[in-house]
Amino acid sequence: MIRQLRNVPLTAMFGILVIVSYAVIAIFAPLIAPYPETAIVGMEYLPWSEEFLLGTDSLGRDMLSRLIYGARNTLGIALATTVIAFVIGCSVALLAVTLQGWVDQLISRMVDVMMSIPTLITSLLLLMIFGTSVLNLILIIALLFSTIVFRIARAVAMGVVVMDYVEAARIRGEGLLWIMFREILPNAATPLVAEFGLRFTFVFLTISALSFLGLGVQPPLADWGAMVRENASLITFGDLTPLLPAGAIALLTLAVNFIVDWMLHMSSGLKD
Repeated sequence: MIRQLRNVPLTAMFGILVIVSYAVIAIFAPLIAPYPETAIVGMEYLPWSEEFLLGTDSLGRDMLSRLIYGARNTLGIALATTVIAFVIGCSVALLAVTLQGWVDQLISRMVDVMMSIPTLITSLLLLMIFGTSVLNLILIIALLFSTIVFRIARAVAMGVVVMDYVEAARIRGEGLLWIMFREILPNAATPLVAEFGLRFTFVFLTISALSFLGLGVQPPLADWGAMVRENASLITFGDLTPLLPAGAIALLTLAVNFIVDWMLHMSSGLKD
């Protein structure tokens, strides 16, 4: 284990440390945050001080506490959305590849139609129609991103379904689900795991963008995208507080990309 850690590049190690730190903050947010998530603890836009390390926001809530709780809300929603998107996308892709023929063509053309519409615009439209609850946000984003997952999973699975062991499973009379999840999926897992990290980044950025536009995570829940919008006016007075949630978003995106690059490098079999 120690030898494997020594072989991890500095960029990937940095990414792992950042993600572990974010996870700890998100899990233990109630213990770490100095104030409750929605508590009004002072006047509006108080400057940084010993009592309020990052000042207060437009309603007098502690910015540090909101930033900490924002990790739980933003990351938790993004992770749940990505998991659902992968369950849908990979399951449908494996079904299409295993059955092939007209089933594969029909599903692929339907996915092509869905992918032809910009994700952000579709998200805005659907959220305006069905409402901006957390459940609607997760389901809508997951459905839209599952089309991209379908395309990638199908491309990977197409190289696996032609292998001899898959044909041997068919000859043995194995069922559809066995072939999909016991023969194809384990042998296509490595690139899909790397894609999960990359897709999580895009989902995370999309949710933050929607929150910034007012159709993502709704108040009083803390969300980094919404925090940038709510406190953007402070920048005109030379206050850098709105840049803190934006920096948290950028740091996590960078960390995940470092780890994904390392995983893709390891799976390719190339040596440094």
